[in-house]
Amino acid sequence: MKRSEINRAIQDMEKLINEHRFELPPFCNWTPEDWKNKNEEYDEIRDNMLGWDITDYGLGDFEKTGFALITIRNGNQNNPKYKKTYAEKLLMLKEGQHSPMHFHWNKSEDIINRGGGTLIIHLYNDKGDGSFDDSDVLVNADGRSYYVKAGTGVELRPGESITLWPHQYHDFDVKPGTGDVLIGEVSMCNDDNTDNRFYEPVGRFPTIEEDEAPYRLLCNEYPGV
Repeated sequence: MKRSEINRAIQDMEKLINEHRFELPPFCNWTPEDWKNKNEEYDEIRDNMLGWDITDYGLGDFEKTGFALITIRNGNQNNPKYKKTYAEKLLMLKEGQHSPMHFHWNKSEDIINRGGGTLIIHLYNDKGDGSFDDSDVLVNADGRSYYVKAGTGVELRPGESITLWPHQYHDFDVKPGTGDVLIGEVSMCNDDNTDNRFYEPVGRFPTIEEDEAPYRLLCNEYPGV
């Protein structure tokens, strides 16, 4: 991705967040210059990859396939220094944008429509070898439990949520004509390096073409102490 695309995606998400009156922690607003003065007191942000994360999944077409997100809080299963057993994210999916089919090996998560358009999540069970199972899929949504046919697109309107379990394939789309969606995620600890299984191989963090200065640093770009 070009740095200009990343900067624009962050600014678009900031506008959507302001529109829906969601307040961010201070580190989400730090500039690259601010980061130069952050000592070891802020290692939790560095070590647990808190902050901004923009991805085109290595496909080179962010407007078609991509996600903008912020990790607000996160534990670390690989470092006993950090004892949180949970994580929270905020995400933006633009109308016309798609996030690819995947599941998590260990993480269960609640996905919440925090505002904007209607989110669509297509569901499949994993057969155990990474392929789709044609069995009905359990849906746990806002206190209701029911089954849907494999591949069904479950719609989440603002305020609605769904629980996604390990080995439960899911993707993300926006219902046409409803507008960009602000999405919340509350989950077990998040580890994007080892816990994601995409149905079709994709990248996770973008290769960046530096065509302008960064507006915010991404969560894998923080300078050391």
